[in-house]
Amino acid sequence: MILVFGGTTEGRMAAKELEEAGSLFWYSTRGGEQQIPLHHGKPVSGAMDKNRMDEFCKEHQIRLIVDAAHPFASELHSNISKLGIPVIRFERIYPERDSRIIWCKDFPDAVEKMIGTKRLLSTAGVQSIPKLKALTGTEIFHRILDRESSISLAKKYSIDQSHLCFYHQGEDEDIEIDKINPDAILLKESGLSGGYKEKADAALSKGIKVFAIMRPPMPESFITVNGPYGMRRMVEKLLPEFYLLHSGLTTGSCSAAAALAAAESLLDGTNPDRINLLLPDGESIPVDTVCTEKGHAYVIKDSGDDPDVTDKMEIHARVELLDIPDIVIDGGDGVGRITLPGFDCPPGEAAINKAPRKMIEDNLRRRFPNKGFKVIISVPGGEEIAHRTFNPRLGIEGGISIIGVSGIIKPFSEEGFINSIRKCMEVAKASGEDRVVINSGAKSEKYLKDYYPTLPSRCFVQYGNKIGDTISIAYELGFRKITLGIMLGKAVKLAAGNLDTHSSNVTMDRDFIAELLQSINCPKEISDMAYSITLARELWEIIPGNLLQSFVNEVKSRCKKTCEHLCVEASLTILLIDDAGNIN
Repeated sequence: MILVFGGTTEGRMAAKELEEAGSLFWYSTRGGEQQIPLHHGKPVSGAMDKNRMDEFCKEHQIRLIVDAAHPFASELHSNISKLGIPVIRFERIYPERDSRIIWCKDFPDAVEKMIGTKRLLSTAGVQSIPKLKALTGTEIFHRILDRESSISLAKKYSIDQSHLCFYHQGEDEDIEIDKINPDAILLKESGLSGGYKEKADAALSKGIKVFAIMRPPMPESFITVNGPYGMRRMVEKLLPEFYLLHSGLTTGSCSAAAALAAAESLLDGTNPDRINLLLPDGESIPVDTVCTEKGHAYVIKDSGDDPDVTDKMEIHARVELLDIPDIVIDGGDGVGRITLPGFDCPPGEAAINKAPRKMIEDNLRRRFPNKGFKVIISVPGGEEIAHRTFNPRLGIEGGISIIGVSGIIKPFSEEGFINSIRKCMEVAKASGEDRVVINSGAKSEKYLKDYYPTLPSRCFVQYGNKIGDTISIAYELGFRKITLGIMLGKAVKLAAGNLDTHSSNVTMDRDFIAELLQSINCPKEISDMAYSITLARELWEIIPGNLLQSFVNEVKSRCKKTCEHLCVEASLTILLIDDAGNIN
């Protein structure tokens, strides 16, 4: 059981990531203002002191806490640390401290440094009002949240309405500052999600003094992460049973981590066995590395519970210094070469996608901002394993692809599968043909290739069960001739209005099939047989021969009706395939 202390952007992110587990957790907020959709989580409202926390954790058998509360909620963090329960601190991402800002260790220090300020805009929140009382001789305007509890508290502190201003999501910081025209502005170091940088930049650009109170330190016992992926992976480690299936790392993340470790070994003379990897969303996660010699390291690919053929493979990186501050990335043994257009890189280049290339560059630039590197990524055994991937179909020869948009693999990820469909579709589009033929798998594709003998192989794209997503991608990429090849089991699901035909989402609807048979005037004894069949393909045997064509036409018509809104200006052809390979 997990208890989340939220009420923040990080709290919402934590809850969203935990929801994916389908397991029960608790989400605690101080007040009732923040309403977030929870399906598996249960909300808890009201401030908790140490005793109440103890009682709650014992009552609900809490075994792990995610502290995603505001960084300045020091008393809350202290109480959490005393519970004797493992704590993941979901921290904010903080920019580097700007030397133009006057940094203050706490409110008394800020008050002392702000003496002499005539007109101050405080964005430190309604709770800070009493802490600024000692700043006499200064006209203070307080920017607070536009909600009843904050306004009520400001009135309790005897703040005149004319000295209150309110924060609204997406508001231009310049407008509020121009209204107040302060001599100085007071901020808390609240991180990127707290809008701290926008406020500071707006004030500094106008020549206004900026005072910032440094965030207080967290208890040393907290395990700190700064994003949802890092939180998930730490939950998987500390409470393995919470997620039924565990996440993993992409080949792109492994390559970037190996490159960074190799660069550190080359320039620092160290052999790091773990590095902090910067992911595309800005968060950092720890990744175990192995350094074999200066300038060379590898990462053992961890795919979690995703059925990935690259799991446990070694992803190697070798780096060399360049005389210029460029980063050149290429593939070595086991990394495929692109032979067809339609990829991030032109034919002849290593099959290292744009996102992994950027990850490698970003991580090296962050650690070594003024250095240039040549990076060679290699994968022992990659050429052999590539035959079990999409690569031969995509025209990638000699090895696997280095891929991954987010850097993280979520098991059986729909996003990952749809990205694979998109990549296949982009290759099909780059062929220059105006037709794409989508199909469920190898069996139906074989029949369809015979039906379209002059169409290049790369124009046949498999949808698995994601019919709607595949049609949408084809239309989005500009195809205006789309053929959908489908066998009867999926066709009756699609005809019933289901664009995703996976058995976990939809089962064969016997009522619908009976109604379908009645619509073509099948005798009642035939339509009643719909309730006794196990597989849809049995319909080929029970429908009278004189009604088969009517049945085919009706199924195709209903399939087309389900799909045509996804490709309104395209010609959509439906081909129904029977078990013998006959195409109707």
